[in-house]
Amino acid sequence: MSNRGGSTPSIALALGGGGARGLAHIHAIKALDELGLRPTAISGSSIGAIMGAGMASGLSGKDIEEHARSILSRRAEVLARVWRSRPATFSEMMESGLRLGQFNAPRVVGAFLPEAIPETFQELKIPLHVTATDYYGHCLAVLSEGDLVSSLAASAALPAIFCPVERDGRLLIDGGIYNPVPFDILEGKADLVIAIDVVGAPSKTSAKVPTTVEMMFGATQLMMQSIIAMKLESRRPDILLRPPVSRFRVLDFLKINAIMEETAGLKDELKRAIDAAFTTAAKHSA
Repeated sequence: MSNRGGSTPSIALALGGGGARGLAHIHAIKALDELGLRPTAISGSSIGAIMGAGMASGLSGKDIEEHARSILSRRAEVLARVWRSRPATFSEMMESGLRLGQFNAPRVVGAFLPEAIPETFQELKIPLHVTATDYYGHCLAVLSEGDLVSSLAASAALPAIFCPVERDGRLLIDGGIYNPVPFDILEGKADLVIAIDVVGAPSKTSAKVPTTVEMMFGATQLMMQSIIAMKLESRRPDILLRPPVSRFRVLDFLKINAIMEETAGLKDELKRAIDAAFTTAAKHSA
């Protein structure tokens, strides 16, 4: 690790996808706030892209947490926002046939974003790189300019829930399918790359056989873990942390209190990891 002309190494932050499990990212953002560290670049997939957009907009971890709790702690508020995001007309709903995954991702994501998040990447205070999957291009799409909300929506467009997002002539779906924790796209952008993995793995919480939908989400988790494992064989971030999120499901957003409580240790864990990395960097530059 090099120290690019300063006493403190620069950092870049990669926030992984995982649905509601990604609420744990708030602890990582709060840790950086408390250390007075500002990333030179942020990358994110799905919920990680949304959290990253909040930080890149200048929101503190405390700001993001207060916004999330103000909505997710109240079931009625969540349902009201989802209801406002439904297809505007019957013809729109039937345009592609009534089916699973009918929700319009930009409309839903936009309904839940803080007002401080701007319309375009260019207005962000920190460069942000959002991952999506190019469905027909069979490849990763990295979005870093133009319309921000449609990019965040594309990154979070899990096929079982959302319609795909059309952007720049491409049909885009959930970024986690190709790159669940996009630390590799930050290579060379900072002295220290920090990655937070909230994908988790299927967890047996009862004796009941999982439903078809639960099996589908669990199978997606296993696929993502396989991708991460293969990526780690060729390169690793300087810091990789995995908070305990496996018992939570992808749509457990209403369990924000339990998720935040169970993953609270991430904040101090990240602080210790950064302190160790900085100490190592100082020794190498001495």
